[in-house]
Amino acid sequence: MKLGYFDFNPDYSIRPDDLGRALEERGYDSIWLGEHINIPTSRRTPYPAGGELPKMYSHMRDPFISLMAAGAETKNLKLATGICLMTERDPIVTAKEVATLDQLSNGRVIFGIGAGWNVEELENHGMPFKRRWKVLRERVQAMKALWTQEAASFQGEFVKFEETWSYPKPVQKPHPPIIMGSIHPQGLQRIVDYCDGWCPVDMAIEGFKQVLRELNERCEQAGRDPRSLSISIFATGDPEESKLQRYRELGVERVVLGVIREDSDVKEKVLPFLDRYAKLIPKLA
Repeated sequence: MKLGYFDFNPDYSIRPDDLGRALEERGYDSIWLGEHINIPTSRRTPYPAGGELPKMYSHMRDPFISLMAAGAETKNLKLATGICLMTERDPIVTAKEVATLDQLSNGRVIFGIGAGWNVEELENHGMPFKRRWKVLRERVQAMKALWTQEAASFQGEFVKFEETWSYPKPVQKPHPPIIMGSIHPQGLQRIVDYCDGWCPVDMAIEGFKQVLRELNERCEQAGRDPRSLSISIFATGDPEESKLQRYRELGVERVVLGVIREDSDVKEKVLPFLDRYAKLIPKLA
């Protein structure tokens, strides 16, 4: 099992190029950077973790530019969006960004996606909250067409474009792995239908073993090999080694550390945190 690291990537904390270099030097598998393109000052939508919305949510840098900075300082580190809010993005533009990052990094992109939880934030992009999952699916399907076809066209309910060229194409074939980053397991069928893996948040999952069993059953019903899906998990707080070992026994490919840590915006605490868990990397491999 591998260890990755998630960072909110706020403009007042550690730089992504410095973070990427530190992760690769310590043997981490991947860097995962979050995205909130805007955060409305309204608190009509409550923070899912409870309490006040942490400052870092409104200070995030752009994930793709930041991942390129990390990629320029590393050779093997996977570059992951954790997650990209495709419900707030143009699929044609984003397809080019992902493909460009994959080309310039020599095929190291993991495309983590999600639908979002902040109603006001989505509305600022003209996105009705109740339709976000249908829009997400269609935009991902359109991006796949742009990545895999020499001249692609798409006619859907939310995405429409006539035959067009979109280059570069990703290095990874048919495209970078698309990972559903979600809090709850209700959308397992979405993962089976149009994703290559799943990366849920551990604090929201009860009976993880049973949930994985259901996911495998849905794959088989759809005629898909369950082994075609990679399973990662966002670990909140400071998980004990025993907890990480349990995930390893369940067949989890990767645990992404650093999620919703109270001190995640304090750059002086990032490197000691990485040092502490780096000691476990050989044990979990």
